[in-house]
Amino acid sequence: MAAEFVILVDEQDRPVGRMEKLAAHEHGGTRHRAFSVFLVDAQGRWLLQRRAAGKYHFPNLWTNACCSHPRPGEETEAAAHRRLREELGVACALTHRFRFEYKATSEAEGLTEHEMDHVFTGVYTGELQPNPEEISEIRWVSRADLEQEVAAHPERFTPWFKLAMVRVREWL
Repeated sequence: MAAEFVILVDEQDRPVGRMEKLAAHEHGGTRHRAFSVFLVDAQGRWLLQRRAAGKYHFPNLWTNACCSHPRPGEETEAAAHRRLREELGVACALTHRFRFEYKATSEAEGLTEHEMDHVFTGVYTGELQPNPEEISEIRWVSRADLEQEVAAHPERFTPWFKLAMVRVREWL
């Protein structure tokens, strides 16, 4: 399998190079561009996915509908649409809402996310086809139930999800 590369960025999200994906998560992490997609259905329920056990970091944790990295030369929104198809088998309109920088370490794997995360939202009501290599489980949850669950069991959720959901609530 060909190596995957991420886009390294400065503090203003300007590209400054590229690095192999796994290497960008080692040794304390190197800042790179990422994205997170949050989807709701017609009833306003949020789509959550549980990351597959085989994920190289933060496995088995609940998170937003889709998250990944654009490839060098790929626009971030185009990457978000690509990964929605690859992870969930869906296509829908997306709106870019904001970006934020964060750093979080997955202690069990010794890998660190240091990302400039672009957050997109969308509405989707069709069938889902989760890719089992990426996703072990999916579910739709009301915002109120989700907020209660995150407050009661924050360890069940990815770090970027908990950070972004606070701001995403403004739009969903």
